[in-house]
Amino acid sequence: MSDSPVIALAKDLMSRNSVTPEDAGCQDVMIARLEKLGFVIETMVFDDTTNLWARRGTQAPLFVFAGHTDVVPAGPLEQWHTPPFEPTIIDGYLHGRGAADMKGSLACIIVSIERFLAEHPDHAGSIALLITSDEEGPFINGTTRVIDTLEARNEKIDMCIVGEPSSTHAVGDVVKNGRRGSITGDLTVKGIQGHVAYPHLADNPVHKALPALAELAATTWDNGNTYFPATSFQIANLASGTGASNVIPGEFDVQFNFRFSTELTDGEIKRRVHSILDAHGLNYDLKWTLSGHPFLTDEGTLVEAVVAAVEEVNHTKPALLTTGGTSDGRFIARTGAQVVELGPVNATIHKVNECVKAADLEKLTDMYQKVLEKSLV
Repeated sequence: MSDSPVIALAKDLMSRNSVTPEDAGCQDVMIARLEKLGFVIETMVFDDTTNLWARRGTQAPLFVFAGHTDVVPAGPLEQWHTPPFEPTIIDGYLHGRGAADMKGSLACIIVSIERFLAEHPDHAGSIALLITSDEEGPFINGTTRVIDTLEARNEKIDMCIVGEPSSTHAVGDVVKNGRRGSITGDLTVKGIQGHVAYPHLADNPVHKALPALAELAATTWDNGNTYFPATSFQIANLASGTGASNVIPGEFDVQFNFRFSTELTDGEIKRRVHSILDAHGLNYDLKWTLSGHPFLTDEGTLVEAVVAAVEEVNHTKPALLTTGGTSDGRFIARTGAQVVELGPVNATIHKVNECVKAADLEKLTDMYQKVLEKSLV
């Protein structure tokens, strides 16, 4: 029995060893399909990253599918049931690196567009794809650079589906209509190194910092809202000392992260953290790294279309959630576009023996096609 168009394309993409930031020819496979549909192809290469911007039509609204061809490393090969870059169907599941994150979604996107255009060649608006090979890596030369380019020439995205694996138990049970912001603090508390037997001649930064850290951990930063859980503060890494038991350290390094809702800004977080550290009289340096602002698409044509499409296929409405990590949707949402994430079940992403139910990819293709119909017809 031959593979369906979706499974065949997914296998073709998955067979390519595109560990970030490599694309390994995946975008060429997609380009060949898109050119036949009348898409204008623009390859944007920034340093080590290959990006694809493919657009069909010039009119508004502009509907975009966004995703990535890069994958994380396979990990221990001996732990895989099958070679990670030799996609295989086992008991109805497609196994291989990228099955769920997110070459399966890419296949669904291409096939759904082909089917949509076959039925609606004269649809309203325009369709585009924004594909990068730098989502699993440092995300410096990928989607954010493409968005900068589009913004510079005033090419505006109206609606965007990011094909990230958003689902929990069954495809479409969860749609991400936003994401929390993420900001990391790298704190160095300064003291004076000395002998543990003579603490009066030293200044232990660990002892001084712990009450401040306890206060940061106990602080209620906000209470969240209808779509977002309360902002969380988590200490990720601690480092101090020389390794010797008789030396008071001279510095204490602490790394912490906030996942924050739309109730807070990164500026407010910084102000409150510095206020607590200062109140404890610490001598410190603090470096901030903002990974992304929170975003939310709580209403509009796209959310309505996605919810209705999922309900038609699954006969149940999806939950609209903002939980989880960050995604490239944050770069697209900052332009004012409506952005949601809809993709396969995320239970095995980044794991050994990553897999996705083959039937779910067929359903996801139907969902994408129905969203296009509800948005552009």
